[in-house]
Amino acid sequence: MILQTIFLGFVGPWQWIIIGLAILLLFGGKKLPELMKGLGTGIKEFKNATNSDEDEKKEESKK
Repeated sequence: MILQTIFLGFVGPWQWIIIGLAILLLFGGKKLPELMKGLGTGIKEFKNATNSDEDEKKEESKK
């Protein structure tokens, strides 16, 4: 928790705007939706993998 506060405490709203603009300039407006879609798909796959691992552990502990 303290580590999160340290890192997020140094980045204010104006810094997030600057970071967003830099990303927009680097990748362009047309490429940005594709990047976000890929990021969302990756997060979904990660969640599914962790959930399936937890389910397998629960099944093994029942046996």
